[in-house]
Amino acid sequence: MQIRFLGAAGEVTGSQHLCEGTVAGEARRFLVDCGLFQGGRDAREKNERPFAFDPASLDFVVLTHAHLDHSGLLPRLCAAGFSGPIYTTPATRELLKILLPDSAHLQQADRERAERRQAKGRWRGELPEVLYGQEEVQACLAQVRTFDYGLTFQPVPGILMRFHDAGHILGSAIAAIDVAVDQVSPPKTRRLVFSGDLGHAGCPLTPPPELVASADVLVIESTYGDRLHKTMDQTRDELVEVVGHTLRHGGNIVIPAFAVGRTQEVLLLLAQLVREKRLPHLNVFIDSPMATAVTQLTAHFRDALEEDAQEMLAWHEAHPEALRLKLVSDVEESKALNQIRGGAIIVSASGMCEGGRVLHHLVNNLPYRQNAVIITGFQAHGTTGRMLVEKARTVRLFGQEVPVNASVHTLGGLSAHADQGGLLAWLKGFAAAPGQVFVVHGEPEASARLAEVMHERLGWKHVALPERDVAYPC
Repeated sequence: MQIRFLGAAGEVTGSQHLCEGTVAGEARRFLVDCGLFQGGRDAREKNERPFAFDPASLDFVVLTHAHLDHSGLLPRLCAAGFSGPIYTTPATRELLKILLPDSAHLQQADRERAERRQAKGRWRGELPEVLYGQEEVQACLAQVRTFDYGLTFQPVPGILMRFHDAGHILGSAIAAIDVAVDQVSPPKTRRLVFSGDLGHAGCPLTPPPELVASADVLVIESTYGDRLHKTMDQTRDELVEVVGHTLRHGGNIVIPAFAVGRTQEVLLLLAQLVREKRLPHLNVFIDSPMATAVTQLTAHFRDALEEDAQEMLAWHEAHPEALRLKLVSDVEESKALNQIRGGAIIVSASGMCEGGRVLHHLVNNLPYRQNAVIITGFQAHGTTGRMLVEKARTVRLFGQEVPVNASVHTLGGLSAHADQGGLLAWLKGFAAAPGQVFVVHGEPEASARLAEVMHERLGWKHVALPERDVAYPC
């Protein structure tokens, strides 16, 4: 067997890992994740390039979770010839029904916007490609097959699989794949474990990542491999301070948040703080159709949440006046939020401020000192969110330079990713060191530091930082 890392190697987005070799005497090829590249000047070029393999040659695809940097190229893969099953969890399939159509819609909207600018002589270079449309999305969704956590299934003869709860977002999974590498009876197997994105054990919404006892080959994410998050108590204190101060001074609070996971965590935390009387009654607007749909889906899958989260959902349903939540649906309602000069908490996508309705709220709120922006998640290099985190004095939105006079705050404790300590805690769950470890899904400094720490604290010797488009025997 060999693994070829076609994305998320030396970077955070574009997860795509091609596994191929002889399994029980048969040539097999399968893909783990097929994600969009996001952020950075070359993301569009990476997404538009042809696949590095023949999609029709794949036996199956494994999807660890629904975030677009793991799932966003699946419709293109299917349109290019892949006709086999896509294996994932039931909740992930439901999230895909929300995220992939929205991705197709945004691509079409970006193309039409570029064509209008080109017609006015204001567009340079090639127009953005529409990677797929709604028909391709629906065809892709028809290929999805689901299995609950803990169930063992056989994608093809000689391979057994099981999903474990990764605790990252609803439906997120660690994939444990047992591969028969010879034809003796009983066959000799090698276990490949793909962590996907591992959740933060302090997350108020999802349970901690499930431990896996053994692996011959481990592929692990490293988004925060070089740092520790603030504690949840520190995060709650900072949120109380920022929200309380801004509301007392007549300002608005804009929270760019990923529609999947982060929006729901923010709502849960705000409700908890109101319940504890650390914050007054709040007026919260969720201005993202996708986030609205995911919030409703989260309530449907409440049994998959942490027990405290389930209890908080029940409390808010019984006391809706404590946190007055408005789910903004149409564009006119969204525009009306721009007339609110104070007292509003606006949670909107996209989480890295690269598109979506949050851009309009930033244009209308960043110039004023009484307002605040709260960053709640990882911001990739090259994104507007990263510029805000790095204290840019202006950001370019809709072709204009917008002054950043509002205060900008980063709440590291709300990350849905495990920090270095959380990653090490999960790694300590293995009874013995895997024979090979590949560190992916992190900026180079974060991946390199996690690899060093695994050497220093765990004594693991065979840890590699794979290069993109390079195949490694396993």
